[in-house]
Amino acid sequence: MQPASSNPRPPLNGVDTPKLFGTIDLVGRQPELARFQFRAINRWQLGTHSRTTVESFTGAGGEQHHVRAFEFDADHPAVLVGGDNGATPVEFLLVALASCLTAGIGNIAAARGVRLTSVESRLEGDIDLRGILGLPTEGRNGYERIRATFTIAGDAPPEKLQAIVEQSRARSAVYDVLANGVPIDLRVEVAREAAG
Repeated sequence: MQPASSNPRPPLNGVDTPKLFGTIDLVGRQPELARFQFRAINRWQLGTHSRTTVESFTGAGGEQHHVRAFEFDADHPAVLVGGDNGATPVEFLLVALASCLTAGIGNIAAARGVRLTSVESRLEGDIDLRGILGLPTEGRNGYERIRATFTIAGDAPPEKLQAIVEQSRARSAVYDVLANGVPIDLRVEVAREAAG
């Protein structure tokens, strides 16, 4: 990306590049502003159906809020004994990966002065469900492999468009979490039943 101190590119691809470069410059001078904590609150609905709400997070030096609360329903399809009230949790992983890589592509292309005309991705994840069903397996419970194919078009040569996708992969937080894992602390608090 071009340094923030040079003449920044005008907005492109829906990305406010002056603001992007200003943010990069500010965080470069005050690295503590890059520390974020995202949060999600999930509530069981019925059966395998749950609803997750995302509303606030900390970052950029304080408490932040989305313009509104976002809700995501997750469930299993009927073939997996669910009510099909939403995508499966493992499908949400594919959504997160595709969305993170695509956001990076949009930002990086704008920063490099490349006008995009289309970006599409197709993701597939292979999984053997025997483990989560409690059946014997030598495999893991999660995805065994994920494949992502990007089709990208813009006003740059193919090698530059390929480099934009590769840079997005190299900087993607979701790709990093999936490729390298992350420690998860799981705590259980037992709630008292309401009297009634």
